[in-house]
Amino acid sequence: MFHVLAICAGACAGALARWQLGLWLNTQGALLPWGTLAANLIGGYLIGLCLALFQALPQLDPVWRALLITGFLGALTTFSTFSAEVVGLLQQQRLSQALGLCALHVAGSLCMTWAGLHSLPWLWAGARQGV
Repeated sequence: MFHVLAICAGACAGALARWQLGLWLNTQGALLPWGTLAANLIGGYLIGLCLALFQALPQLDPVWRALLITGFLGALTTFSTFSAEVVGLLQQQRLSQALGLCALHVAGSLCMTWAGLHSLPWLWAGARQGV
């Protein structure tokens, strides 16, 4: 039951964060829906960081993984909105923008996940030095 509550709490926070990014970045007339892209890129980085953290600290209670990855990051990142935005661009005959958006989301998220996985040692070193 505690895992369910952790997932719900994380999902609530993640959904609110995604909603706020959309309000802040998805301005009327923008070339691309930047809020969705930001949510997916930030989420990609954070999931990489979380995976590295859970690998480095296997003794952490699994409820943290449920809270952070399943709940928060599951709600923050959004494949369905990304898909709807790409299809919307295709319906408007904006093929190059649709393909560009696909490339930004997929390549960007993969790169950000890789960066998150590999930045934990650097972040820990900075924390130990008081930076």
